[in-house]
Amino acid sequence: MEPPRRPVVVTGFGPFGEHAVNASWIAVQELEKLGLGDGVDLYVYEIPVEYQTVQRLIPALWKKHSPQLVVHVGVSGMATTVTLEKCGHNVGYKGLDNCRFCPGSQCCVEGGPECIDSIIDMDAVCRRVSTLGLDVTVTISKDAGRYLCDFTYYTSLYQSHGKSAFVHVPPLGKPYTAEQLGRALQAIIEEMLDVLKHSEGKINCRHEH
Repeated sequence: MEPPRRPVVVTGFGPFGEHAVNASWIAVQELEKLGLGDGVDLYVYEIPVEYQTVQRLIPALWKKHSPQLVVHVGVSGMATTVTLEKCGHNVGYKGLDNCRFCPGSQCCVEGGPECIDSIIDMDAVCRRVSTLGLDVTVTISKDAGRYLCDFTYYTSLYQSHGKSAFVHVPPLGKPYTAEQLGRALQAIIEEMLDVLKHSEGKINCRHEH
């Protein structure tokens, strides 16, 4: 019997500010062309840069797909590498979104923990991707920026008990092409799924004894 196909959701963001074309959504569309192999059902979504839409959409995606993993991709004007974010933050959201709105409480989840880590070992993913010989540099970060990227990541981590990931990409051409970013996302997410599978195997072993 064939093993069940694994649903994976990957999101990019729509335009905002100086990013009339958002490299994150372009990169996700490149990933969609490449796919994640036969055993994975890939679902991609473009998320508007709006706090209230994020708060509604993220739980809806988890409910609709029951994904094994959700990976959010965002653009960082300061980034020159592809960056794996380790955690999302709950407070400090003062920047206005595309609707000129920011949360009155300046937080994602009132009463939620200050920081939630992904259950995926980003250091391991980074090490493994770096050995593949891709023409893209991958690095690690603990600060997703306290704007919609961080807000989305925290919302998703809270919803999924840590089964989410966030990847920051640089703007297109600074220095990578859309195709390079798409291939990098493919490699990163395949390694994340592998790391997740092995960590879940260990958890199951612990539960059985």
